Amino acid sequence: MEHIATVQDAVTAFANFMEPTDAELDAIELEMPAILAAVDLLDAQIVTLDRTPSELDAQRVRRARRRLLAARRQVANRTAAASLPGGAA
Repeated sequence: MEHIATVQDAVTAFANFMEPTDAELDAIELEMPAILAAVDLLDAQIVTLDRTPSELDAQRVRRARRRLLAARRQVANRTAAASLPGGAA
């Protein structure tokens, strides 16, 4: 009879190294408004997939698209401001 050994140690041996770093978590936190705006846009687009979009649906998509663009602009401006020396924008 063959004994089956578990590979749990091999799988979890690097678990501490697989966690996101503080810098990666900060980057995610910085981009979270853009991520949430993208989810809202996807939600608005999904609603219109199985039917003919009404004017209200089209307005919802347009608003979600504008919110996403504004969130991306804010993220880009914060990232650019953070990378400049002296805090000048």
